[in-house]
Amino acid sequence: MLSSHLSPSGDLPHWAVWLALALGTASLAMLVVEMRTERRGTWWIVVTGALAVSALLAAVLRPARVSARETVVGSRVLVLADVSRSMALSGDSQRPRREARDRAVARVQANAQSARAVVFGFGDGAPVALSTSSPQAPDESTRAPRSDLGAALRALAASPEERPAAVVVVSDGRLDDPPEDAALSSLQALGDVLHVPIHAVATTRTVPPDASVRRVSAAGAAIAHVPLPLRIEVGCAGGLACDELEVAARELRDDGPPILLASGTARLTDGKAEIDLTITLERAGSHIVEVAIQPPAGDTIPANDHRLVTFAVARERVRVLHVAGRPTNDVRALRDWLKSDASVDVVAFFILRTQTDDVRAPQSELALIPFPVDELFREDLPTFDAVVLQDFDAQPYGLEQYLPNIERYVRGGGGLVMVGGQNSFVAGGYARTALAQVLPVDLDGSPNADGADTSGFVPDWTEEGRAAPLLAPLRKIVGDDLPRMPGANILGDVRPNGIALLTHPTRRTATGKRMPVIAIGEEGDGRSIALGVDGTWNLQFSELGARTGGRGYGALWDGLLGWLMRDPRFETAQLEVMGGCVAGVPASVRARLLPTAPSELVTLEVAKLDGRGTAFRGNAKRAPASASVDFDVPGLTEGAYTARLSMAGAPAARLDFACERGGDEWADSRPDAPRLEALAQATGGTFVFADDVASLRLPKPTVVSVERHVMPMAPPWAWSSVAAALLGIHWIARRRGGLS
Repeated sequence: MLSSHLSPSGDLPHWAVWLALALGTASLAMLVVEMRTERRGTWWIVVTGALAVSALLAAVLRPARVSARETVVGSRVLVLADVSRSMALSGDSQRPRREARDRAVARVQANAQSARAVVFGFGDGAPVALSTSSPQAPDESTRAPRSDLGAALRALAASPEERPAAVVVVSDGRLDDPPEDAALSSLQALGDVLHVPIHAVATTRTVPPDASVRRVSAAGAAIAHVPLPLRIEVGCAGGLACDELEVAARELRDDGPPILLASGTARLTDGKAEIDLTITLERAGSHIVEVAIQPPAGDTIPANDHRLVTFAVARERVRVLHVAGRPTNDVRALRDWLKSDASVDVVAFFILRTQTDDVRAPQSELALIPFPVDELFREDLPTFDAVVLQDFDAQPYGLEQYLPNIERYVRGGGGLVMVGGQNSFVAGGYARTALAQVLPVDLDGSPNADGADTSGFVPDWTEEGRAAPLLAPLRKIVGDDLPRMPGANILGDVRPNGIALLTHPTRRTATGKRMPVIAIGEEGDGRSIALGVDGTWNLQFSELGARTGGRGYGALWDGLLGWLMRDPRFETAQLEVMGGCVAGVPASVRARLLPTAPSELVTLEVAKLDGRGTAFRGNAKRAPASASVDFDVPGLTEGAYTARLSMAGAPAARLDFACERGGDEWADSRPDAPRLEALAQATGGTFVFADDVASLRLPKPTVVSVERHVMPMAPPWAWSSVAAALLGIHWIARRRGGLS
């Protein structure tokens, strides 16, 4: 575009130009006042005075004609469109809020003809450029688990791209940052990030009829067996009648229906209420708790009537029940080790008499109490993290009727160790019992089955045992050496979910395989160990124990008990759902493997936590130099899931996780236009609703001169001469008019 205009001399600063114009105007004003006061002047004095002042201004400003080829460059305007999950909620006219958002963005672009509008989607972290020429699928534009405007602005400020002249935020106002109760100073600080005004466009006016669980928070960390207070905030909006809401907390488990942990009634005031519930989780590891309300009639968003909260439950102390049939060296060594570990809370029983023993003394004079089998295995069993049965015969002490309880205990997440001896495994009558179903080895239940082999031997390492993390501390101390064992219990083949870590050098099972000496396995949610010898105390008291300072015994049991408790040190892999799980959206599960993992081929299976079918099963090959494997899991339905990673020669790794439709973004479905309006006012911007985008005050374009020519109207001496002549004429006119 070619333009031509007059301009003052280029060597004058702007302040000098304005000062000259101000003095010239003041001179003319004083001349007019003087003429009115004296009442003796004529029009000739006024004319010559005006000409003289104009000539003086021209002599100072020295006007020139400027011809330029100019380009109009629109100011850069960043349009930040909210792509969080809340934009999938219904808005005005019962249509999704994303539709109003997309229309508003299109109108901003259409109305910003004098600006360069660049569209970004903001949610969790740095904003992502959005293409308006090829619209995204609805689920693609409403996936973000947060709506963090502050993080988006800070990321743009750190970018080397051209700074914008303004920012336009298009959202429903239900933001994570700035929060609902943000102070004015916090809102102003957001504008100071880019030092530009922030205009706000609200997509939604209508509040949907909805009752929801808005927030679940825990007071401190979750510790096994320790009561955990929960504070639950519930809300009701959109015209629903909600004076009271019933709230319940349930633990979702794979060994049966959900277990009710706590319940209560929330009484609402001004559409919201807080209620405190206390829950107790009995097992360490990841646990999923469902917090739900009983919604009133007319609730339009059932997905936020419940929340799935994952708790990583830790242990303050490992609670172990140790039951031994007789006080052998192996029993004494294990009891001493358990008692020496401050992190272990052990309840130990030595069985010195059966229920049928005739001691020929009054009950009041007996120093030995009867074995409290009923209390331990009916009432208190769930409170233990692990049960150790060592050289213990179930039948004489009435334990047989409680073996189904132990089976359910293991499948529900408990740990079981059966230690060898003359009253263990087949010799203890455990074959063909419910407890045998959760051991990692088969037991021969035939009438003539051998219970033990008393010949001494040195166990052999299996390849899986050499690679197992739970035996790594032992191998670090003893290497490949193991002490001589005084004998072994007769064990069968390893069950499908079991792995043999040590085997007998000469004995074979009925199928011809090496007989396991130490085997581990998983059943349901729990784990079990079969230790088919009663001579592990030789790791302390033997020639090998003398060479190693007796440290091998503690290293063995630290690994065995730690594996039962799912200690990360003894797991072959750690699982993580990258970015969380959203119902209906593909997820990525990353498995971080130990370098000693025995197999390159790994299998991931994802199933509903209630055990109703497998949702995904996939294989992947680990690269030799890679410590992790990623699995692409298709979109899952809403609910709780268990992911199990298995590989040949290693126990499975497990992760429980939850998939929600909306998560935190749907917890409070009310749009928050006042928050957007306050943000715009605090930063010098404009607030409008989506149907009034045309009224936004966007920055004006910048004019850039590509080619510029300056031609003075006259040389400076000419302007000075004319000004001097006109001043003289004006002086003569004043004298003739009788003015000095």
